[in-house]
Amino acid sequence: MIRDYRPYYIKQAWYRLQHLYIRHKLAPQLTHLGKNPFIVKPWYIEVFGGPIRIGDNITLLGCSDKKTRLTVWSDQKDIHGISIGDHVLISPGVRISAANHISIADSCMLASHAYITDSDWHGIYDRSLPPKETSRVILEENVWIGDSAIVCKGVTIGKNSIIGAGSVVTSSIPANVTAAGNPARVIRPLDPEQQIITRKDRFSDTNAMNLALESAEKEILQGNTLRGWIRSFFFPEKQA
Repeated sequence: MIRDYRPYYIKQAWYRLQHLYIRHKLAPQLTHLGKNPFIVKPWYIEVFGGPIRIGDNITLLGCSDKKTRLTVWSDQKDIHGISIGDHVLISPGVRISAANHISIADSCMLASHAYITDSDWHGIYDRSLPPKETSRVILEENVWIGDSAIVCKGVTIGKNSIIGAGSVVTSSIPANVTAAGNPARVIRPLDPEQQIITRKDRFSDTNAMNLALESAEKEILQGNTLRGWIRSFFFPEKQA
């Protein structure tokens, strides 16, 4: 892990800059953004169209080479668009593209480069225009979509289920299973004797979480100076 040489007050200023960007640039593009969003590098989050609704305690990560894209594109009025619940994790490079309705319930986790779409975007025989038919996609509570997996139109993925990395989901997946492959098929059921702890269970007390993170950062950054931070740019230390 690369050491963070920033003094604590510099890192807090960085957080304030991100919050200003979220408030004045990102949030106005959304129909709704819930409380306590944790959005990293929001300038690498691309939003197009609407409506797009995001619940409370979202973790939304952007990256310069893995832009995260939330897109609604339709010539129809009164569509549902994209709906994202509470405590959802969206990793860098995720693309969510809706022509009608994509619903992502509480505590879902989307790994890097996952792609979710409710449309083919072109007709099979007439490829000059988008297809007239679209179909919604539903991710029920606590679904985990693996790295680079694709979820196609008309799919419902049941509560707690896991989609393996690189899978292509073309038909619905029941609750409490692991599925993988192209096309994705159920591999095994989850163990019914094992307790499932969701992100909502773990991080529901946001005040306690914020205090714990603040305390940990103060400890990690303790002793860092402005001079040392500047020096690290010009004379970086070799990482062990």
